[in-house]
Amino acid sequence: MDIEQVREYALTLPFATEDMPYGADWLIFRIGGKIFMHIWLEAPEPTCAIKLEPDFGMQLREHYDGVQPAYHLNKQHWNDIYLETIDDENVKEWIRRSYELVKSKLPKKILKTLR
Repeated sequence: MDIEQVREYALTLPFATEDMPYGADWLIFRIGGKIFMHIWLEAPEPTCAIKLEPDFGMQLREHYDGVQPAYHLNKQHWNDIYLETIDDENVKEWIRRSYELVKSKLPKKILKTLR
């Protein structure tokens, strides 16, 4: 997948939003106001950073060269996915997993507004 395909996929997730709070070179994707994915548009290689359960993220890092601790984020929870080295279906699955993880942690008050 390329960056635009990742962006388009993320925006198909229910109630996902996109903004640029850090400037024009960062895309941020949220559910209920909470971030589930970062894309640095100026990265040397096409990547996205997603939030995963620490154990699952560690497993991916051990099995895939294209999954690394996120460069600018909490390395326990955030993982850089190098898009040119990971197949599209895995990228989509992991983005959805990040989205679902963040959604599961939203307060009930916020979740009610998403229905």
